[in-house]
Amino acid sequence: MTSSPRAARSLACLLLLAQAPIPPLLAQEAAPAADAAVAGAQDPWLYRGSDIPRDPEWHFGELKNGLKYAVRKNGVPPGQVSIRIRVDAGSLYETDAERGYAHLLEHMLFRQSKYLAEGTAIAAFQRLGATFGSDTNAVTSTTQTVFKLDLPNATPASLDETFKLLSGMVAAPTLSASNLKQDLPIVLAEMRERGGASKRVQDAMQKVLYAGQPLANREPIGTVESLTAATPASVRAFYSRWYRPDNVAVIVAGDVDPAMLESYVQKWFADWTAKGKKANAPSFGEPQAPAGADPANPVGETRVLVEPDLPPSLMYAVLRPWRQVTDNIAYNQGLMTDALAQAIINRRLESKARAGGSFLSASVNQDDVSRSADATFVSVTPLGEDWEAALRDVRGVIADALTRAPTQAEIDREVAEMEVAFQVPVEQQRILPGSKIADDLVNALDIRETVAAPNDVLRIFQESKPLFTPDAVLRHTRQLFTGTVTRALFTVQKPDVATDRELQLALAEPVKADASVRRALAPVSFDTLPAIGAPQKATSDAPTGLLEIEQLTFANGVKVLLWPVAEEPGRVMVKTRFGGGYRSIDPKDAAYITLGQYALVGSGLATLGQDDLDRISTGRKMGFNFEVQDAAFELSAETRPQDLADQLYLFAAKLDLPRWDVNPFLRAKAAAKIQYATFATSPQGVLNRDLQYYQRGQDARFGTPTPEQIEATTPEGFKRVWSKTLTQGPVEVQIFGDFDKTAAIAALEKTFGALKARAPAPSSAALAKIEVPRPSDKPITLVHHGDPDQAAAVISWPTGGGTMGIRESRQLEILTQLFTNRLMNAVREKLGVSYAPYVYSTWPVDLSAGGSITAMAQLDPKSVPVFFQTADEIAQDLIANPPSADELALVTEPLRQQVTRAASSTSFFMSQLEGATSDPSRIGTVRTVLSDYTVTTPQAMQALAARYLGRDNSWRLEVMPEGKESQIAAK
Repeated sequence: MTSSPRAARSLACLLLLAQAPIPPLLAQEAAPAADAAVAGAQDPWLYRGSDIPRDPEWHFGELKNGLKYAVRKNGVPPGQVSIRIRVDAGSLYETDAERGYAHLLEHMLFRQSKYLAEGTAIAAFQRLGATFGSDTNAVTSTTQTVFKLDLPNATPASLDETFKLLSGMVAAPTLSASNLKQDLPIVLAEMRERGGASKRVQDAMQKVLYAGQPLANREPIGTVESLTAATPASVRAFYSRWYRPDNVAVIVAGDVDPAMLESYVQKWFADWTAKGKKANAPSFGEPQAPAGADPANPVGETRVLVEPDLPPSLMYAVLRPWRQVTDNIAYNQGLMTDALAQAIINRRLESKARAGGSFLSASVNQDDVSRSADATFVSVTPLGEDWEAALRDVRGVIADALTRAPTQAEIDREVAEMEVAFQVPVEQQRILPGSKIADDLVNALDIRETVAAPNDVLRIFQESKPLFTPDAVLRHTRQLFTGTVTRALFTVQKPDVATDRELQLALAEPVKADASVRRALAPVSFDTLPAIGAPQKATSDAPTGLLEIEQLTFANGVKVLLWPVAEEPGRVMVKTRFGGGYRSIDPKDAAYITLGQYALVGSGLATLGQDDLDRISTGRKMGFNFEVQDAAFELSAETRPQDLADQLYLFAAKLDLPRWDVNPFLRAKAAAKIQYATFATSPQGVLNRDLQYYQRGQDARFGTPTPEQIEATTPEGFKRVWSKTLTQGPVEVQIFGDFDKTAAIAALEKTFGALKARAPAPSSAALAKIEVPRPSDKPITLVHHGDPDQAAAVISWPTGGGTMGIRESRQLEILTQLFTNRLMNAVREKLGVSYAPYVYSTWPVDLSAGGSITAMAQLDPKSVPVFFQTADEIAQDLIANPPSADELALVTEPLRQQVTRAASSTSFFMSQLEGATSDPSRIGTVRTVLSDYTVTTPQAMQALAARYLGRDNSWRLEVMPEGKESQIAAK
């Protein structure tokens, strides 16, 4: 039973502001039932045999050819229709000779089909306003293949065309030798790009945990041998076996009458006919214990894998056969009890980790894996050399949970947390996007379950509370850790840490139950917390001139933007910006930036430590996200109207009443040191570690600190850096969403209005200096330790920054989209890379410089020079020749739809107005956002290219496999 909330139209006024007309509603008259539908609302196929209350928003049907469909109206965002075509076949449906075919077909269906000439699919969907990759995509898993399209600004004509194109792709693909020749290198490149240490661990885990089952070696990407042996005939044989109407479901949620959506499904899919009898799904096998295993603790396969660049990580799984269930209320009540049992153990494990000891983190999680196994996973990250102690300590906590029932107080705490999780969808059901609702139904089909409306899910949960007794939770805990076989994988950084046999014996060894984390802690109340200060009234409350957004100013310098919006029920977004961000930290203290992102929130506030912060938010929807930006620090959260006042207290108290608990800092140090080596395992990891550092002129504040730099930090240094930062202004608060203005202002008076006056953030030239890389044709060469056929290439052109250039920054987005389309076409066809090539623009609004246009791709090492040459050629052509009007339209129409959809949410305006209380000009720039992103000319694009993309303006960087960087350079 998956909750699938009801949607409605969103904030029309926002679209008007963005100068985009509200898309016309399609005809609201119910279409006559088509002869093709043989089952519908009176017999919804999803709910047959289940007592789960059916969600009345979904309209179900089944065509005579066996194709099933479900459609519903959803107005979030306005005008959009989300279409999902699910094929009940993934990599587990392949034979040994067909490994990778399900995924290969996903590519080939986009290549050419009945209504799409070869290579024209991306442009066709772009003309309809859909952005490739985000709005148009597909995914292949072990058990299904799903084609996805989110069609913006849906009209009768565009919907008809979209269903036509999608039906041709799925029901009548070309699958020619030419198609195979074009797509095979792309799939092989995708295989290459997914390689490396993480992939080796994933492969090893599959082989160990699912030994003896097809899942052990059925990754969707396939193998080089099976893919290179593919022929049009063999691929078509797989297609014919599984791509048939009685194995497909079409799911649609959008801003259209359901009868209209049904009519499109029937029009374009009813004539699809299947040949022959439908094949039976293959057997996925069952977990089996080894002969002679102890029935009380049947430990099976174990493996120790050496990966020097990955942190030590141990996972074991208690495996049971997967069984098809009837998704009814009783089954879901059992799942809820399972969830309570897991939550109680996880909270105990987290408490033990926070206190310091043998493991950095640990967790338990039950999952039904690929309809192949019902598994309870236990994950452990050891801290230090003694992995056996870490495993023993984690198993001790679990053993205690298996020995004695939890207290009712523990259960009640987790019940309160779960109830909030079920209440929020009820409160926010009008604002859930249609894309999410459609995806939820697809996932329900994949796991062979149903969906239910949020209010029904909440009601079932609340009526089930009497079942959540200590004895019931104990019984379900024991079931979770009882299975056919237990298997394990231990990833270590050096040989001789452990052997397969030692791991097996450690899992079989009896452990003593550890009750030390069974603490009955009293609830924490906001009423007992110290006041921030004396409440103060705002000195001014004035309209901003933008919609109904108002600005409050307090005598202490705090400024607040308020926007109550009734169209977003149940959701309130809160942001607090303060201080000077990266630019206010002394470069010699750079390591503390990373540690602050890990530990600043956890170090506590007022009288609350990290555990107290957890307890005080029990049964509440509160958040505490922390982010470091160029020129500000930001605390953010999504909360509810009833929790807003306390959420504001937490943020204000963090600034005014910080605590400096040591354990979160020490845990952050350990985590940062462990993680560092993982960056070197792949080209993308190296870019994540170092690209921003080089883009910002090798400024230490934008680098990733080394383990040595992390080790040199101290609790005293952490407090010195962050205590000063927390006292620095200016402070800007944004509250957008569903709240009562009078109540919010009263809460602000007691919190942010009561803060002491803030010191200005440092503004010395040394701290604020903005460096950019010097132009060079010689790449900076970095090295990774991953697979030898992996590399990455980056070419970047510095641009600018600041509010004065905001229109230009938006026009640069058009230019980079043009560049991306050309680069993707050129590099994919020329070098056979996958979808990795892309170009993006950054423009720091808070700084006067520091922006860039950056093109990058993952590819094989020998192709790096070709990538640089190709990117240079495209840049020079954009300078020499304006794009055609048609090429420009392929970019501006999707951008128009992206902006229009984004502007249907308050979060869009929140991001656009960050810093507006200090820089009011940002308010005016919101009014031009749509035209800035979509109205331009070929000549304007050419001029922008000439300004920034000159050959002498760029610098470049390459990430090469260790040992090959000099060979490539020599060539």
